Amino acid sequence: GILPHVVGNPGYVRAKGVLEDPDLFDAGFFGYSPADAATIDPQQRLFLECAWEALEHAAIDPGGCKGAIGVYGGSSSGTYLAHSLHDLAHLPEFVEIVLGNDKDQLTTRTSYKLDLKGPSVCVQSACSTALVAVHMACQGLLSGDCDIALAGGVSVMFPHREGYHAQDEGIYSHDGHCRAFDARATGTVPGDGVGLVVLKLLTAALDDGDPVHAVIKGTAVNNDGAAKAGFSAPGIAGQAAVIRAAQQVAGVDPVTISHVETHGTGTALGDPAEIVGLTRAFRARTDRTGFCVIGSVKSNIGHLNVAAGIAGLIKTVLALEHRILPPTLHFTSPNPAMDLDSTPFFVNTEATPWPAGATPRRAGVSSFGVGGTNAHAILEEAPAAARPPTEANAAGIGPVPHLLVLSARTATALDNITANLAAHLSRNPDLSVGDIAYTTQVGRKAFEFRRFLVCRDSAEAVRGLTGHGVPRTQTARPATAAPAVVFMLPGQGAQHAGMIAELYQTQPRFREEFDRCCDHLAADLGIDLHQLLFTRADPVVGWPGRLDETEITQPALFAVEYALAQLWYDWGVRPRALIGHSLGEYVAACLAGVFTLRDALTLVARRGQLMQRVAKGVMLSVQLPERDLGVLPEGFSVAAVNGPDLCVVSGPDPGLRTLEREFASRGVPTRRLRTSRAFHSAMMAPAARELRELAADIPARAPAIPFVSNVTGDWITDEQATDPGYWATHTVSPVRFAAGLATVLRDRRCTLLEVGPGQALCTLARQAVGGETTVVPSLRHPRSQALDAVTLEEAVGHLWSVGTPIDWHRRNVRQRRRVPLPAYPFERQRYWLTLAPGAPGDPPGAKPIPAARVEKGRSAVPPVGAAGAGQSDDVQCAVGAIWADLLGVPAVAPDDDFFLLGGHSLLGTRLIARLREAFGVEIRLRDLFELPTMAEQAALVATLRGLTGGRPARSEDNEEGEL
Repeated sequence: GILPHVVGNPGYVRAKGVLEDPDLFDAGFFGYSPADAATIDPQQRLFLECAWEALEHAAIDPGGCKGAIGVYGGSSSGTYLAHSLHDLAHLPEFVEIVLGNDKDQLTTRTSYKLDLKGPSVCVQSACSTALVAVHMACQGLLSGDCDIALAGGVSVMFPHREGYHAQDEGIYSHDGHCRAFDARATGTVPGDGVGLVVLKLLTAALDDGDPVHAVIKGTAVNNDGAAKAGFSAPGIAGQAAVIRAAQQVAGVDPVTISHVETHGTGTALGDPAEIVGLTRAFRARTDRTGFCVIGSVKSNIGHLNVAAGIAGLIKTVLALEHRILPPTLHFTSPNPAMDLDSTPFFVNTEATPWPAGATPRRAGVSSFGVGGTNAHAILEEAPAAARPPTEANAAGIGPVPHLLVLSARTATALDNITANLAAHLSRNPDLSVGDIAYTTQVGRKAFEFRRFLVCRDSAEAVRGLTGHGVPRTQTARPATAAPAVVFMLPGQGAQHAGMIAELYQTQPRFREEFDRCCDHLAADLGIDLHQLLFTRADPVVGWPGRLDETEITQPALFAVEYALAQLWYDWGVRPRALIGHSLGEYVAACLAGVFTLRDALTLVARRGQLMQRVAKGVMLSVQLPERDLGVLPEGFSVAAVNGPDLCVVSGPDPGLRTLEREFASRGVPTRRLRTSRAFHSAMMAPAARELRELAADIPARAPAIPFVSNVTGDWITDEQATDPGYWATHTVSPVRFAAGLATVLRDRRCTLLEVGPGQALCTLARQAVGGETTVVPSLRHPRSQALDAVTLEEAVGHLWSVGTPIDWHRRNVRQRRRVPLPAYPFERQRYWLTLAPGAPGDPPGAKPIPAARVEKGRSAVPPVGAAGAGQSDDVQCAVGAIWADLLGVPAVAPDDDFFLLGGHSLLGTRLIARLREAFGVEIRLRDLFELPTMAEQAALVATLRGLTGGRPARSEDNEEGEL
């Protein structure tokens, strides 16, 4: 792409630090239309992607970050437009060109797209811009302007693969090598690059378990003023002053600094001046020689202009982190004008270990800009990280299970994230899985396509992520709005030996709430439930025999379910509605605020005692609708209707076999249930009356959370919930769970979460809802060999995967560390304002694509009055063509949303103008927001042109919200 006479010039040098693929960008990830993406300077696109990757590397999700995040950065003057457009008639709107290419928009674009609320400041000081941005970011953190800061710079010049002309006494090298401080040095080599760092106060970073790569001890910025040979000449006094100022701010003795990343351009004037300035700064405190390595990253990648300072800073951070002093390339002997042997400095020509000293390893970084703005920073190695917490399970059941959560904007990106994480874990098997899980939870934004995995170590994680073993990952795509969560609270029969032993040992909030229930119940029951559910000697077995005694079962189940519900509350999962099964309705009433916890426990304890007095019965599950049960033998009655074809019959034990034989003769499957219940309402009448009297003495309030009545199968009314007679009736009435479940599913789209031991209600719910509603158990099935901790982690994963918000910070009560993980795999495509293939300045192999269209597709829109433009369907086609042209997409579907395709208010004004031009209709900007789909807008156009009857409803509010 370079003209022959340029390449043939004897002074032309074919060298540059090349940044690969600057034309590629993931427009969809950031919500840009192809047309908008092509308009934006690639420098700003690359800066945006790099900002996202930097935050992910630091495990910071902007949406979940409590503090303000600032952005400080700068870019080189844009050359993109001049080298990609060759016909000014095809330029987009002027405002869009300015917003996409003006340097002022660099940081604000990043703040807008990443939703960052801190200062957003563009910095411009030529070659020192990026390090000045770091200085300003540090000041912003120290002053409290922000809690986290992104700082850096970007410089990408076009044509992309273009050399330069070297001139005598100029700044560019004659041989294509930057030989910093070498006797043969003739200048630097230009290069392209982008870099950012994430900054945070050290104390806050350590408290939050952040990955700390290095510490900035102090920074300083100044200007040479007029005391130098010329505007572009280096100022020795200014350089010495800024270095000394940074050392003073850092509070360090220069003798403790063992490496300086210099500006190091390799020019005849610049290198000697820099050594003199450095020496003056160090000589203020020491006369030692030859103890400090100097280097220049420009010998590796060229001079990155505005981004040079951030490249030097990142190189130095890596050197500190890996404890290696890197070499400076192309150095053989020092420039004799420097008298290097008499200074504190020497040039390293090979990578060598960075030895420890009496103080932490320290380094300086310099960056000087044309025009005299100088910047210097003092860095120190990061403090030793705290040892990770042990992964041993407090209940003695082996390694703790951990929940990895992965998400992406597309299914293919999610697959790439999964593969990248698996490869990362394979390469780093010693990483703490707990830290990795914590990082995926709090350090990543949750996107539309989601996947989770529960694992206990790296090997298990790799097997699950690669699909080569159990457990495997589970994937879901949540709806636009998260479905409401409905708690299902089981009744008697869900109890089993050891049902909370593991939960009690491992979940402090559950233990706290369960203990509270036990303390209240101790007086009512005369026993300690802890002794019945588990013992110190055998935390799993306990005294299981007594769990089947109703007077114990009911209060014990209430305590377990209430404590488990509070644990879910603590994790941010709040139910929109509740449905209980028999005893579970008492838990629902308590959670809904009808009864206080103390009063609910009193009621339940007494209920269990009253039911215990009645002769024990048996329960039989019958796979028949209630209407087909027929006449039941004396003493038998319907205890529950759990499904359209599933009833529970209760009655006396002696008659059970007769009943079973009768149903068997009809070919009806039956199953005995392991529970006891009063089997005749007449026998329960005295107990119901006593329960009513007790309830009458207990204050009751209208429910704050809707819950379903077992008696009616419908939403409970305020009158029912506060009526003592209702709770007496509830005790002797059939449990109409199937009708209640139908009520829940009829009134709201929801996720059903069973909150209690076992999975009986999940089984009933799945039979009722099929695969349309997510049904999730909290704990394992009694016969399952799985751990409750694993089932609980899977429950959290299932809820998160369908869109339920989880408070990850509250879930991680143990101190965890954020660790660097592979960043989001951007699905980058080419976006370029090219009107003809092979135009000068195009990257190699450039081809025009639909995204490159700018205002050159109007012939696709039928003009007003033309054949085919009069009917509604034709209007929709024409509107779709306008959309496609403005957005730069090949085609538009009727249900596509203008704003989800990357449209915005400025593009909306152009859309209105195009619709007016094509159809002669007047449309307001507000109409686009109220009718965002292509079909809706086409219908509005057709209506305004009189092609269809009526007019789409439009808000008559004022115009305040339009801009």
